[in-house]
Amino acid sequence: MVNTQLALYKLPRATYCSQPLRAFSFATPGGSRCGSLSPDWLVGTMATCWQGLWAYRFYLIALCLPIFLLPLPIIVQTKEAYCAYSIILMALLWCTEALPLAVTALFPIILFPLMGIMDASEVCVEYFKDTNILFFGGLMVAIAVEHWNLHKRIALRVLLIIGVRPALLLLGFMLVTAFLSMWISNTATTAMMLPIGHAVLEQLQGSQKDVEEGTDNPAFELQEASPQKEVTKLDNGQAVSASSESRAQKTQDHLRFSQGLSLCICYSASIGGIATLTGTTPNLVLQGQVNSLFPQNGNVVNFASWFGFAFPTMIILLLLAWIWLQVLFLGFNFRKNFGFGEGEEERKQAAFQVIKTQHKLLGPMSFAEITVTVLFIILVVLWFTREPGFFPGWGDTLFANENGQSMASDGTVAIFISLIMFIMPSKIPGLIQDPKKPGKLKAPPAILTWKTVNDKMPWNIVILLGGGFALAKGSERSGLSEWLGDKLTPLESIPPAATAVILCLLIAVFTECTSNVATTTLFLPILASMAQAICLHPLYVMLPCTLAASLAFMLPVATPPNAIVFSFGGLKVSDMARAGFLLNIIGVLAITLSINSWSIPIFHLDTFPSWAHSNTSQCLLSPSNSTVPGL
Repeated sequence: MVNTQLALYKLPRATYCSQPLRAFSFATPGGSRCGSLSPDWLVGTMATCWQGLWAYRFYLIALCLPIFLLPLPIIVQTKEAYCAYSIILMALLWCTEALPLAVTALFPIILFPLMGIMDASEVCVEYFKDTNILFFGGLMVAIAVEHWNLHKRIALRVLLIIGVRPALLLLGFMLVTAFLSMWISNTATTAMMLPIGHAVLEQLQGSQKDVEEGTDNPAFELQEASPQKEVTKLDNGQAVSASSESRAQKTQDHLRFSQGLSLCICYSASIGGIATLTGTTPNLVLQGQVNSLFPQNGNVVNFASWFGFAFPTMIILLLLAWIWLQVLFLGFNFRKNFGFGEGEEERKQAAFQVIKTQHKLLGPMSFAEITVTVLFIILVVLWFTREPGFFPGWGDTLFANENGQSMASDGTVAIFISLIMFIMPSKIPGLIQDPKKPGKLKAPPAILTWKTVNDKMPWNIVILLGGGFALAKGSERSGLSEWLGDKLTPLESIPPAATAVILCLLIAVFTECTSNVATTTLFLPILASMAQAICLHPLYVMLPCTLAASLAFMLPVATPPNAIVFSFGGLKVSDMARAGFLLNIIGVLAITLSINSWSIPIFHLDTFPSWAHSNTSQCLLSPSNSTVPGL
């Protein structure tokens, strides 16, 4: 056999064919598996190999990354290096999403005890802290609002009040979407508002066609039609009606308005989430990181203080986004955009009727909707008045500890209201027919049931939050935070305002490609260490960067709302990138304004707090301790 193979290798390339060499042969149209090793065959084989590698890329990344990074803990055998290995490994897995985000968040449970950084019992405690309870309780209330369609009733009612003129229609959808995303999931808000918006637009387009055809169905128009039909002659003598050109122009205008409305909905969902502590997960990551890294902070980040800081920022950013999207998709004709002109009151009736019809389909408010509304209002009031800071709250008055601070947290309030929802029946009187046992009566279901919660609760985010808190605590215990702080001390020569702007831009770019939760989880401990090293208030850099993590406007993969809008159709990546690029810049400027103005008295950002001292004598003697950030 060996001699046969050697003889075959001496033959001309195009003539040999034998079974021992069938590994190098290929299929032919006639069925033969023998032939020459042509370049096409080699190209096809390489393409198949690359396709196979690409198909298995996530398995390869998950297996190779830990091995590739092993030289770091082997060469530098310190706890700081061990913790850095864990953080770099998790950061790369989060960025590539080779493993589900929540699975990667479980790594500290394995790595930290085996590397001698923390005991397993200490690591596990980080996965269900008070911030996780607040997230869990707040989402249960949001699930109840969504389950009983209260959010849809609010949305339609507000749209009926604001009206359906082009600019006002954009503003109405943005206000409703932003308000709802303050309390419920950004994804759920977008998924609900987008079909409503496009139903209105379809009615607008259909009614506009009826007007052009002469039927008596006047509707709102994006552009005024020509008062008379004109006919032009092309060079070849073919007649073209001016109305055809006008119709094509109106179709293009309608497409642009549809794109603008879609982007308004997804952008306002992301913007609205920054206004409340429970509005989006990065806000809770910040609160948890601050409480973990600075245990003596005195609950500086709570629902009331966050709302006072973030709500004005949200309003400014929302209005600027509305102006920018209006200019980009409706043009500079503001008189036409606001519907001032002859017959506009009649033309808007078609779109108005769509919203009115959907609102009527909801019927009168049920007992469950009324109950959820009342409990929701009570929840917000209790959150605001628990420990407001500028007057004594019920928490630090009735349930104070020895230091005069509230023993009840925002999570306590959220769980309290959620438990009431599990107890309250959804109907009064409370007897209904049992569908499984005809003729027998049973009590109605509660306003909130565990099956509903279990189906809609994003458990992966709860684990992801815990993984971030475990990373922060591991960085502190291993000394990695202190080491990073020492390396970042040269930044003290840079003005604080410039530092905040640069970091916001960095986070805004980074969050376009990675999860905003993972982004804040990775960056906030580093920023806290940097602030301690240069004797700057930690919240001066942590607050703006947390908001910047929600400025994911440019790519469809940046956030679930962007992905939902993009999958709905009618948008290109270039459309989203063009609109989102300037909106990112506007967002950074709005955040910079807020962090250098009204947030200073709320969080006392003009001083270095005692609870943040890593090297007390150094910061007390530092001149930057008494300077106002931004000056």
